[in-house]
Amino acid sequence: MGRRDELIERYASDLREKCGVNPDMDLLRKVTIGCGPSIYDADACTVAATQQHELDTVRTGFLIKKLGLPDGPELNTAIDAVIEQYGRSERNKYRAVVYYLLTRHFGKEGVYN
Repeated sequence: MGRRDELIERYASDLREKCGVNPDMDLLRKVTIGCGPSIYDADACTVAATQQHELDTVRTGFLIKKLGLPDGPELNTAIDAVIEQYGRSERNKYRAVVYYLLTRHFGKEGVYN
């Protein structure tokens, strides 16, 4: 099993155990691949939910640019809901897990087909 596969399994475990979600493994794999090399970087692989610039990156770089959503207050509301679902006290919020949850939240799975 390669390193990426190990990370995908770790993300699936977080989705099951911390988020209460039974992941669609095909979608999780595609979202993880879409994150690119950031999944291998200790700092970039996580989302710092307490830092506004990090949340702005999720909103602008992922929701608006990748998923093609229009900017608006519902984006921040969705990010907040996903952070809450993951657990605010959870130290390591993996970027691929957050992106997966946001993709499902907005029903944008088709972006990865």
